[in-house]
Amino acid sequence: MNNEKPAALVTGASTGIGRRAAVALAQNGYDVVVNYSRSEEAAKITAREAQAAGARALLHRCDVSDDAGVRAMVAAAEKEFGRLDVLINNAGTTVDVEPKNLEGMKIEDWNRVFSVNVLGLFLVTRAAVPLLRKSPNGCIVNTCSIAGLRPSAQPLPYAASKAAVANLTKTLANALGPHIRVNAVAPGWIEGDWMKRTLADNYDGLMARRAKYTPLKRCCTEDDVADSVLSLILHNRFVTGEIIIVDGGFSSTT
Repeated sequence: MNNEKPAALVTGASTGIGRRAAVALAQNGYDVVVNYSRSEEAAKITAREAQAAGARALLHRCDVSDDAGVRAMVAAAEKEFGRLDVLINNAGTTVDVEPKNLEGMKIEDWNRVFSVNVLGLFLVTRAAVPLLRKSPNGCIVNTCSIAGLRPSAQPLPYAASKAAVANLTKTLANALGPHIRVNAVAPGWIEGDWMKRTLADNYDGLMARRAKYTPLKRCCTEDDVADSVLSLILHNRFVTGEIIIVDGGFSSTT
């Protein structure tokens, strides 16, 4: 066990923002715990990319809404790395129900979204806090969404859960300071599989329209979000309780 190198735990790290964040941390000198719940093969790709960047990578399957599983994951991280310096709460899920379709929203699906997106964030944070307190740069970055900050066409439980993430970010920043900083990133429309599933056949046209009305004239990428996550961890040492919108200025100008 080598505890000289900082270590990070990234939930939902098998694909998307989680993968890019895990690899970015590896490129910047961190060992990483690659958490996943279902996509083992995809998580292995993340681990290989992190290892190629010079990190040790610990694969750990865990549903973040399961407290016992979460505590076992953090214990495994401590056993492997001897420390934990960064937590990225990225695990999330949604449902395919339009906001206007109130009767189509099943209670069990609503509860599942909140169990992963909100309760899961709390459970992982709670389990990680004792280790994060020991770090010289203990910090947490949550994945919020622009859907949690303003009305959108996203499914109701997803948008509401991300509003809860925004509140938790600020509340936890107050509760865990001064030893642990807590911030969040709130991406807008991101190029890739998530929006392809959301927009289906309308993906190309609607993404192009969004880019047209964005001051920076393109949509967000996973790497854009990972860059903001990394900045909060490495460079913004006097920033806590903030939610960084990553959407090229779209939400500020429309």
